[in-house]
Amino acid sequence: MDYFNYHRRPTIDVHIGNISMGGNHPVVVQTMTNTNTLDTEGSVAQCERIIAAGADLIRLTTQGVREAENLRLIHQQLREKGYSTPLSADIHFNPRAAHVAATVAEKVRINPGNFVDKQKTFAVVEYTDEEYVQELEKIRSKVVPFLQVCKEHGTAVRIGVNHGSLSDRIMTRFGDTPEGMVESCMEYLRIALDEGFTDIVISMKASNTLLMTKAVRLLVDRMDKENIHFPLHLGVTEAGDGEDGRMKSAVGIGALLSDGLGDTVRVSLSEDPEAEVPVARKIVDYVAKREGHKPILGELYPGFSPFSTDKRETRAVRNIGGGFVPVVISDRNAIADMSINPHFIPDYIYVGDNVPGNFPKGMKSIVDFPNWEDRIDNFPMFTAGNISDIKECQAAVKFLQLSYPQLTDEVLSVLKNTEKLVVILQTSHVNGVGEQRAFFHKLLNGHCDIPV
Repeated sequence: MDYFNYHRRPTIDVHIGNISMGGNHPVVVQTMTNTNTLDTEGSVAQCERIIAAGADLIRLTTQGVREAENLRLIHQQLREKGYSTPLSADIHFNPRAAHVAATVAEKVRINPGNFVDKQKTFAVVEYTDEEYVQELEKIRSKVVPFLQVCKEHGTAVRIGVNHGSLSDRIMTRFGDTPEGMVESCMEYLRIALDEGFTDIVISMKASNTLLMTKAVRLLVDRMDKENIHFPLHLGVTEAGDGEDGRMKSAVGIGALLSDGLGDTVRVSLSEDPEAEVPVARKIVDYVAKREGHKPILGELYPGFSPFSTDKRETRAVRNIGGGFVPVVISDRNAIADMSINPHFIPDYIYVGDNVPGNFPKGMKSIVDFPNWEDRIDNFPMFTAGNISDIKECQAAVKFLQLSYPQLTDEVLSVLKNTEKLVVILQTSHVNGVGEQRAFFHKLLNGHCDIPV
C-alpha cells in the first residue's frame, strides 16, 4: 500500500445482479430500506424513491422466513416496473431465512456474530482448543449448505461483521477488539474458500470510527498476507442524523477511501434511506478526484504502524502540543463578521494582515508578521518567504504556514532549532491527505518534534 499516493486497492470482481463490485469498477453506493419487509407496497414505493436518489444497490431486512418469502414479491414488482437495481437481504440469527433469501435476492448479508452462534449474553465461556474446533465445525455445518444455495442461484454474499454483535465465543478468546472482528470474519471466509465460493464482499462495522477503520486495515493486512483480495463494504454503524451523522460517516468512510480501501459504501443515517444516497455519493466522488494525481514523493518513517492511533510526540509551545488537547484556530481572514458563538469558542483567531476594530475582547489573535505588533495575546504568522525573520522575533508563540513542497532540509533545520514555533500545515494538492502524511513522515524521519 502506498501511504502517500492514491490508488484503489486491487480486488477480485464480484457480480451482484447487473452490477459488478471491486476490481476496476466504480465504488457502489447503497442504502437500506426502513419499511416492514412484509409491507410489499410500502417497500416497493421506498425502493423506487431510493433508486430515484441514485442508489446502485438496495438492502432489505429479512429477519424471518416470511420476510424472505415476501422479498420475492417485492423483487418481482420492481422488475415488472422496469427496475433492475439489485436487492440484498439482511439476515440475523436465522440460517433458514438466509436459504430462502438466497433464492430471491442478488446478494445476502450474514453476520458471523449471530448466524450460527447464540445471541450474545456476555458470558465468559472458556473453550479448550478441541472445544473451539468443535464450535467451528458446527458453524461449517450451517454455512456450507447456505453457500451451496448461493452457488446454485448465482447469489453473492456479504460477510458483515459488526463490533456490537461479536459472539461470546469470539469475545472470550479475542476480546471486544478489532482483532476479534477480524478473526470472526476470517472463520467464515476460510469456510467459503474451502468450498470454492468467492462471490464475497466483506464489511467490518462499528459506531466508533477509530475502531472501525482499524478493523478494516487489520483485515486488509491479514488478507494480503494470505493472498486473498475480496471487495470491501464500508459503513459506520448508526452514525446518527443531520450534520453529526454526515460528519461521522465522512470521517470513517472517507479515511478508508483515501487509502484506496472500499468498493461499496453505505452511509447510515437516522433519516429516510433516500437521504443517505447523496451523502455517500458526495464522499465517493470527493475521493475519486485523486485518481491519477501528480505523484507525492514521500519517505515512510520506519517506525510507522498504520494500526496505531497514538499521537505523534511533540514539544509543548504554550498550550499547543505536548500533552495538551488540540487547539482550534478560526480563520477570519477576509471575513468582516467577528462575532463568536458562545458554544464554539476558538483558542485563536487568524485575522490576516490587521486586527479589526471589532475584534472580540479577550480572544487571542494571529496576524501576518509584517503587520504584527508585540502585545498581549497577539501572535505573528510567518510564511516560507519571511522564515529568516523568525529567530529574531520574541513573540510567546510564532506560527509558520508551510506546505510539504516547502519543507526543505534547510527549513527542517529551522523547525528543529527554533523555540516557541508552531507549524500551520497547508495543502493545495488534490490528494491533500497523502501530501500532509508525507510532511509528517519527513518530520519523523528528521526527528523533529515541532507541534503542527
